[in-house]
Amino acid sequence: MTRYFESGTGELVPDALSGFARAHADLVEYDPADGYITARRTAPTRTVGLLSGGGSGHEPLHAGYVGTGMLDAACPGRLFASPHNRQIFRASRAVAGPNGVLHIVKNYTGDRINFGIAAERLADAGIACGRVLVDDDLASDSEEIAAGRRGTGATVLVEKVLGGAADTGMGLDGLVELGTTVANRCRTLAVASAAHHVPVTGEHAFELPSGELEYGVGIHGERADRTRSQKQVGVLVEDMAGALLDALRPGPDDPLVALVNGLGSVTSLELYGIFGELGRFLDTRRVRLARHLVGDYVTALDMRGFSLTLMVADPTVLDFYDAPVRTPAWRW
Repeated sequence: MTRYFESGTGELVPDALSGFARAHADLVEYDPADGYITARRTAPTRTVGLLSGGGSGHEPLHAGYVGTGMLDAACPGRLFASPHNRQIFRASRAVAGPNGVLHIVKNYTGDRINFGIAAERLADAGIACGRVLVDDDLASDSEEIAAGRRGTGATVLVEKVLGGAADTGMGLDGLVELGTTVANRCRTLAVASAAHHVPVTGEHAFELPSGELEYGVGIHGERADRTRSQKQVGVLVEDMAGALLDALRPGPDDPLVALVNGLGSVTSLELYGIFGELGRFLDTRRVRLARHLVGDYVTALDMRGFSLTLMVADPTVLDFYDAPVRTPAWRW
């Protein structure tokens, strides 16, 4: 059993948000009544507020990306649970610009429902609202899954590109079109050798035999449709990246952005080794790796696993991606 360090059942998320806001008081504010985080400063050229959210347990997503150059607000739900539509509505109203607010939504049923209700309430209040749906998970790309692909690692890339675009003064319709295009050019695969520990019980969410991998795991501990033996990491990365390239089919001159993302308890030593294997594989496929991120960006509590995300970019998207950013989890 693995015990979490918390004050009591149900207190982990609000306690963490309060501490997070205090640790980064120069960048963000916390509204404890409605449970959302907002940026203290935003670019004066921005006319549309950017808001995202989802279940807690994926830190630094989403609150870690609130600040100049990315999100204006984040609405964290309970662990692996959607935020309430009241949170989303009130946070949206707080950060909406003269041209409205844009919701960046991961493709999960609860998120879609609650963000949808909030959008209806915003319309009733006379506030324009758009939505970009992120659905990058290749493992859930199946006609048998009615909800469609899950939203996973690509969310942080979409948020970064849209943050750069919003700072140019781009309007709501332009941001929706750009974000939808970028999301469609992203795919992710995740693997895990051990599940996260469930805070209430301290037990693993699922068990795997020694030497086995869950191939296509979800960021909430959703099981994949298959397991496979844990072979050398180069073979694993080649299989994963090859599947992503087959799905995206980039042109010979298309630049790629890669995210090598830890799911909670994989070490930096391992992640950089994985990135090295990814770079070697892309070289053999004569694919241009234009930008990359390596680290914990979208986690699943303490899951022992990692994900690979590839995004097909273009010069305009790269310009937005390279724009200045200052948030608790991402600064340049």
